[in-house]
Amino acid sequence: MLAAFLSASPLATVAAEPAPTSRAADVVVYGGTSAGVMAAVQAKRMGKSVVLVGPDRRLGGLTAGGLGWTDTGNKGVIGGLAREFYHRIWRRYQDDAAWKWQSRESYGSRGLGARASDGRQRTMWIFEPHVAESVFEDLIREHEIPVVRDEWLDRDSGVEKQDARIVAIRMLSGDAYRGKVFIDATYEGDLMAAAGVEYHVGREANSVYGESWNGVQTGVFQHQHYFKQPVDPYRIPGDPSSGLLPRISDEPPGDKGMGDDRIQAYCYRMCLTNSPENRIPFPKPAGYDPSQYELLLRVFATGWRETFEKFDPMPNHKTDTNNHGPFSTDNIGYNYAYPEGTYAQREAILQEHRTYQQGLLYFMANDPRMPADVRSEMSEWGLAKDEFTETGGWPHQIYVREARRMVGDYVLTELDCMDRRETPESVGMGSYTLDSHNVQRYVTPEGTVQNEGDVGVRVPRAYEIAYGALTPKKEQCENLLVPVCVSSSHIAFGSIRMEPVFMILGQSAATAASLAIDDGIPVQDLDYQQLRSRLDADGQVCEAQTSARE
Repeated sequence: MLAAFLSASPLATVAAEPAPTSRAADVVVYGGTSAGVMAAVQAKRMGKSVVLVGPDRRLGGLTAGGLGWTDTGNKGVIGGLAREFYHRIWRRYQDDAAWKWQSRESYGSRGLGARASDGRQRTMWIFEPHVAESVFEDLIREHEIPVVRDEWLDRDSGVEKQDARIVAIRMLSGDAYRGKVFIDATYEGDLMAAAGVEYHVGREANSVYGESWNGVQTGVFQHQHYFKQPVDPYRIPGDPSSGLLPRISDEPPGDKGMGDDRIQAYCYRMCLTNSPENRIPFPKPAGYDPSQYELLLRVFATGWRETFEKFDPMPNHKTDTNNHGPFSTDNIGYNYAYPEGTYAQREAILQEHRTYQQGLLYFMANDPRMPADVRSEMSEWGLAKDEFTETGGWPHQIYVREARRMVGDYVLTELDCMDRRETPESVGMGSYTLDSHNVQRYVTPEGTVQNEGDVGVRVPRAYEIAYGALTPKKEQCENLLVPVCVSSSHIAFGSIRMEPVFMILGQSAATAASLAIDDGIPVQDLDYQQLRSRLDADGQVCEAQTSARE
C-alpha cells in the first residue's frame, strides 16, 4: 500500500551545526512530547541538571498539537505535574483576554462548563492548542531548562554504550549528549530501539498474554467507526474484476484473535473553526485526487449522517476534530511502516496522511457529488488562522496512536487494566477505556467492505501502572527509562496511551532517574518504597481507592 510513495520522499531537513559539540547533564531527555517536558521539569525540581533534546520544533506533542478535548478517564487519579498543567490551563482561561472569539459565558451556556473545567479543583481539560503550548513553554522557561530542537538521533550508530549503560547519544548533526540516565519520551521509541532494547510492533495474539481484546477483532463493533449498512467495495459495483476502490485492502483480515504486525490508524487532530473572522477555507492540497473518497460517497448513499459528531467544541468557536464513522480522518492501513521507518520513510507517510486528510476536508466542502446538506455545513468550517500559524493552520503533530512498545521488566496487559491481577510497584494510574482505533479495511466473505480493529471496552476501575513497565531488562540497558512506549500489550496500550498518563509517567520516570543517580545504581535496582515516598510527596496518585476484586 505504501510502496508507491515511500521512495519518493526526501530525508527530513536537519540543521547541522558548523562543528559538532558535546553537552553533558545528569538527565538527558530525548523527545519534546508532554511526557518529555514533565520529565525535564521533574528532574530539575529534584536538583538535577537536565537537557531536553529531540526532533520536535514545538513542545508538548499532541497535547499542544490539536488534542484539546482531553481523554481523561477518571480525573481523580491525575495528579502531580499533570494536574498542575491542567491547573495552569484553567488559570489562563480566567483571563478575559483569553476569550477573543467567544465569551466565557457563551461557551459555558452550551453545557460545556462542567466538562471543560472543574472550578472547585481549579483545573481545565478542554483548551486551544496555542494555550497548551504556551503553558509548556512557561514550565521550561521558569525552570531554566535548556531545550535543543530539531535534533534527530542517529538511529544507526548514535548510541554509545559501555556494557549495559548508555554513555552518550549522538544526533545526525554530529552533536552529542552525555548523561547519567536517559529518558526516551518519543512517541516512536527511537532511543529505546537504537539502544538495543527489546520491543514489539503490532498486535500480539490473544494467546500470548491470555487476553481477549488484543489480536484480530473481526466482527467486533463497539464504537461508531464501522460500516453499518452494506457497501460495495468494487470500482464498478458488483464487479470484482473491476478492482477495489481506493483505501480498501486486498489482503484477508486474519483469524479472530491472531496476532499481526498491523497498528491502529493515525490522523491529525484538527483545530477547526466556524468563526468567519478566524477561518481559513479548506485548501486543495497538492496531489489532490477526488477518487480517493469514492467510498465516502457510498457511505453517504446509505443515509449515514454523523459527519459532525466529533467536532468537539473548544473555547473561541474552535474544535478538536477527531475521526468518526466508517470513512473519516483515520487513514486506515497507511501507517504500518511508520514505527520502524527511516526518517525519510516516515516523512513520506506523514505527507501522505496530510494529503489524504486535507483532501478529505476539501472534498467534503466542495465536491458537487457530496450531499448538499453536508457540503453546505462543511463549507462553514475551516482551519483556524491563529493556530499553527507556521503551517497555515495545520497541526505539527500527527496522532501516533501506537508505534514501538518496549518489552521490559514487566509487561502491562489487559489483565492489569481489567483488574484481573495485582499490578506491582505502581508509579501512576490509567483509567481510560481499552481503546484501539481501526487497524485495517477489508472485503468480507459476503463481498462488502468492513473495518476491523476498533475496540472500546470500559475498565472496571482506575488501574495501577507498574514501575517495571518503564524499565528495560537490566541486561539490555540499566540507565534508560521509557514513559511513552511503555512495556505493554497492544490493547493495554490502547488505554495507557492518553496524554495525561504520558505526563504522569514522564514525571515518575524522572523521579526514578534522579533517585537512581543519587544512589549510583541501575534504574532497575531502585528501592520501590523510596521511589513511592517521593511520588506521594509530589502529589502523584499511585493507588486506587476501590477494587473490583474486593
